[in-house]
Amino acid sequence: MKYDAIVVASGKGSRMRLNFNKVFLNIGNKTILERACTLFLEDKDCQRVVVVTQKENFDKVVAHEKILLTEGGKERKDSVCNGLALCRSRYVLIHDGARPFLEKADLENLKKELKTCDAAILAHYCTETVKRVAGGVITETVDRSELMFAQTPQGFRRKLLKEAYASLGDQQNYTDDASVLEAYGREVRVVAGSPRNRKITYIEDLP
Repeated sequence: MKYDAIVVASGKGSRMRLNFNKVFLNIGNKTILERACTLFLEDKDCQRVVVVTQKENFDKVVAHEKILLTEGGKERKDSVCNGLALCRSRYVLIHDGARPFLEKADLENLKKELKTCDAAILAHYCTETVKRVAGGVITETVDRSELMFAQTPQGFRRKLLKEAYASLGDQQNYTDDASVLEAYGREVRVVAGSPRNRKITYIEDLP
């Protein structure tokens, strides 16, 4: 399955109390962003990796024949659309630049699912009790049996995702691309992924 990967890496690092984009923080001998891109760069099915980040950070991205660079936008959806403009393959996988622990088995399972549908994401089941809270008081204990934590990569037929973004315009700032397809009225399938595929958000998330 030939595809392009968009790696969104336009964050500010504010929640980690950094004065630079957290994806350029080193874990061992590689940055978080390098680790997030690794499986795509090694995958023969991946035709190009579009890294979306601030223009001033272009020179910090490790050069590779598959990597293309484009500037991030004001909102996440703007960054994704900038990345989509450089994609050419039938399918596109969108991944967080701050999610460096993607496992090959999960990537292959997602690709396999996309052979039979237009949209699919990785997610893992919620294992903790979930409370709905208002004003510091519990109002409900939510049934967690149908709850999952969305992950990336999220895969789509490229033209469909572009249509969905164009149709919905600026109605809402969606936190992930699956939400755009949901709002567009299209089915999104879920592939169970590893909970180890976590996103680095706070300093405590670092190994």
